[in-house]
Amino acid sequence: MFSVDKRTIAEFMKNYISDLTVEEIKDLIEIPPSDMVYSYALPTFHLAKIEKKAPALIAQDLSKEVELPEFLNNIEAVGPYLNFKVKDFMILENIYKSKDQYGIIREILNKKKEEKLRIVVEYPAPNTNKPLHLGHIRNMLIGSSISNIFKYKKHHVFEVNLYNDRGIHICKSMLAYKLLGDNKNPDKKPDHFVGEYYVKFSELKDQDEEIIDDAQEMLKKWEEKDSEVRKLWKKLRNWAIKGFEETYKELGITFDKIYYESEYYWKGKQLIIEGLKKELFNKEEDGAIIAPLEEKFNLPNKVLLRSDGTSLYITQDIYLAFLKKNDFNYDKSIYVVGNEQKLYFKQLFAVLDMLGFEEDKYHFSYGMIYLPEGKMKSREGNVVDADDLIEEVKRLAYDEVDNRYDNLSEKEKDKRARIIGMAALKFFILKMSPKTEFVFYPKESISFEGETGPYVQYVYARIESIIRKSERKITLTINQGIFQDNTELKLIKQLNYFPEIIDTVAKNYDIHLIPQYLLTLCQVFNSFYSSCPVIQEDKELEDARLLLIRCVQIVIKQGLKLLGIETLEEM
Repeated sequence: MFSVDKRTIAEFMKNYISDLTVEEIKDLIEIPPSDMVYSYALPTFHLAKIEKKAPALIAQDLSKEVELPEFLNNIEAVGPYLNFKVKDFMILENIYKSKDQYGIIREILNKKKEEKLRIVVEYPAPNTNKPLHLGHIRNMLIGSSISNIFKYKKHHVFEVNLYNDRGIHICKSMLAYKLLGDNKNPDKKPDHFVGEYYVKFSELKDQDEEIIDDAQEMLKKWEEKDSEVRKLWKKLRNWAIKGFEETYKELGITFDKIYYESEYYWKGKQLIIEGLKKELFNKEEDGAIIAPLEEKFNLPNKVLLRSDGTSLYITQDIYLAFLKKNDFNYDKSIYVVGNEQKLYFKQLFAVLDMLGFEEDKYHFSYGMIYLPEGKMKSREGNVVDADDLIEEVKRLAYDEVDNRYDNLSEKEKDKRARIIGMAALKFFILKMSPKTEFVFYPKESISFEGETGPYVQYVYARIESIIRKSERKITLTINQGIFQDNTELKLIKQLNYFPEIIDTVAKNYDIHLIPQYLLTLCQVFNSFYSSCPVIQEDKELEDARLLLIRCVQIVIKQGLKLLGIETLEEM
């Protein structure tokens, strides 16, 4: 029992193609058009250049030479292509037996075991002076999903969060609360309460520009560990974090470790000073320490310590890289941060390399996300709060459930609204390539039709309903040549590609390929279902089609699970 993918075909064909490596053969293999029943195709144009023969002749010669392996139905040369058809029953047997392990249990022909890595994924790293916003939602969904995918591939994954809990931006909220808060406790979600005072600081600054000097003085006292300032800081920080944790819970997100900037921000200074002593860095006339990146890395030089000796974000991020390595001994460290920080991470990684820290580091960047109303501006208070958006999609989902199923209990309506609403939010965001900027439309995301999470959930529930109505036990004891309809064959063919999609996502971080795959799978299923009735008089055919749609259901469930989305058996 194993999955057949491009690599399986490449490893098999390596026995007959000595001029290319397995990797080179794999890169040549293509997925045929959807109207063809073949699973994979090997074009022979590249081989023609090596062997100085016509591509079609090479394909014909190979088709005569190869011995049919147990996992293929047939191998056929069509023009310059050598086409491979994976056995239908073997695909279904693998899915049905593997369940949520489908795509992981993979017997490689050369018996080489896939390397299991230790991977740290850092996200969303919010400031503790305002609520999480729409951009944080995209960040968290990307961070959580890529972690799920690496876990699915059996890597050792550590999800970590960093709280930026010090600095002038934090003191702005603290000062506004000190002046206007009257020592009140939160009368709403605590991070929203803290965020109100960040907005109020801007209002105070509009009235008196010099208030920024008071904030700077508060920051100085904080760094001097003034007891009153520290007490105020802890109170507001804890309120903000408590609010964040409620949002994390709504999104189903947890962390293996939390880092606090306030606990180590000064420790990076020592690494910078050591680098200066080794003449890795330069000291400017005003006392600032600079990393010279222009000549070696073709990047702008970067200030590592200000002229007054105070640290910057990069100072502490340098230390954090060493700290995470010490905590987890990772093979790869991934930073999920918006693409506006591309230059910053190039500079950070360059400085770390200069310090001899040449570990595998990756900036998983992503584009901005907007609502139809426009861009977020938190300082003016015109922010798209994560919590508000979550409540909005749940409300829209509730209205949809209430309209469709008015006989349900309120408890059941609320449950379905939560699951459907979160599916709508997560799927709509994750179906977009991380590199792109886009507009999120709440009403569009909640539709039970179209390219949405609820649509995929609905297909899952529809399959459950068919299986329930059949009342027949699903079994693997079916006629292995029973699938003859073209839509059946297309559906089985589509199921076979799921492990390959996961491999591609794990390699290239293209998370959007999973939602897109699920949409295609559901569309192919609907084409199958419209022409191939499952429940019928021919019970042998019914049993075969029940197995087929159960396998579709298994793949849908696992695909959604990787995106952090639950399924419903009734919708």
